Amino acid sequence: MSAGLVQAAYIVAALFFILSLAGLSKQESAKSGNYYGIAGMTIALIATIFSPSAQGFGWIILAMIIGGSIGIYYAKKVEMTEMPELVAVLHSFVGMAAVLVGYNSFLEPPAPVSTDLAGMHAEHVIHLVEVFLGVFIGAVTFTGSIVAFGKLRGVISSSPLNLPHKHKLNLLAIVVSLLLMYHFVSAEGSMFALIVMTLIAFAFGYHLVASIGGADMPVVVSMLNSYSGWAAAAAGFMLANDLLIVTGALVGSSGAILSYIMCKAMNRSFVSVIAGGFGQEISISGDEEQGEHREISAEDVADMLKNSKSVIITPGYGMAVAQAQYPVYEITEKLRSQGIDVRFGIHPVAGRLPGHMNVLLAEAKVPYDIVLEMDEINDDFSSTDTVLVIGANDTVNPAALEDPNSPIAGMPVLEVWNAQNVIVFKRSMNTGYAGVQNPLFFKENTHMLFGDAKDSVDAISKSL
Repeated sequence: MSAGLVQAAYIVAALFFILSLAGLSKQESAKSGNYYGIAGMTIALIATIFSPSAQGFGWIILAMIIGGSIGIYYAKKVEMTEMPELVAVLHSFVGMAAVLVGYNSFLEPPAPVSTDLAGMHAEHVIHLVEVFLGVFIGAVTFTGSIVAFGKLRGVISSSPLNLPHKHKLNLLAIVVSLLLMYHFVSAEGSMFALIVMTLIAFAFGYHLVASIGGADMPVVVSMLNSYSGWAAAAAGFMLANDLLIVTGALVGSSGAILSYIMCKAMNRSFVSVIAGGFGQEISISGDEEQGEHREISAEDVADMLKNSKSVIITPGYGMAVAQAQYPVYEITEKLRSQGIDVRFGIHPVAGRLPGHMNVLLAEAKVPYDIVLEMDEINDDFSSTDTVLVIGANDTVNPAALEDPNSPIAGMPVLEVWNAQNVIVFKRSMNTGYAGVQNPLFFKENTHMLFGDAKDSVDAISKSL
């Protein structure tokens, strides 16, 4: 395949990637968006493998078979509840790939294009900067993603790491890295400076994500997605691969935009996310109970639903864990067939991944037109008869609006307590992922339905 044909294939692949992002922006077109992405990646792989500069064809095919087999295995095995940690692990792969590409590109630099000495020197300096920045971004992405995986998996505490002077430590790491880059470039490439910077970047990435609490992990996953994109773009510069640069920039910018939207929805500072932690210098609220809670049976909930004219369901991560989306769809259809208005209210960070609840509900065939975002439905709770809170906790916590000392203070939440009746599906009275007690559980119009969410919804469905 000629170099011109490869570049043409890269342009077509880039267009498919843009169409993929456009398709993924809406639930109705998400399926076609995935197909566009698959088509673009297939074209990109074929063009790269058969390009004039490609070598070791047999090794490439072997690596693709091994990697593809592992990918297919985990795609079939991983549950939707495990998708957030899978995404975090995949981000770490991209980060480590950028680090390895950087070291390889430093040890075996590309041949210069310029023929004069001044041009060759300028190219060499630019290449050294690309290597340094690529390794730095990749190393930060790698360890940051590993920590995110640990927090989502539960092997690392979801509480934020609060080291003394943590922001000063972050600033020190950046300043030292900049000084090392100056030495690395001025010394025409110093392996010692590159190794020291890599170790600092590994520690920096760990500290950045460890400093962020569990309630904000959806934003972290989105931000790491952006980091992985910039790491891929940096690798593209080092390899002189235009498609990798374009693809990395698309992923990096779209991830950053999504993170900004989520931060705005949570009333958080976008800059604070990048700096590591949301400035949690606020006192942590206790997890002690704040009154008496009232229990209710599934049969009584069914009677309450039958006598309701309007119902809103607010799902959370607990629904995903219990795989309750299918029976939830069943009771939705039963209630709608009786003329009851049923809608879903989705918080921007419900679950552990952006769009987590939307995917689960789409998987269960819930109609798109009754699935509404927080801003679209928040004003309707006051005119709603019954709200079913299925596995949600922090996203329906009134402390975010009422307690300035709460770790989630200022975060917009679904104001479910304004409804006439609120039914909370939970296994126990334990706090949510953020470790914050929820005053909603003790309000007069709230009843607790304890047990596995799927079993509880099944019982309600039978009673209906």
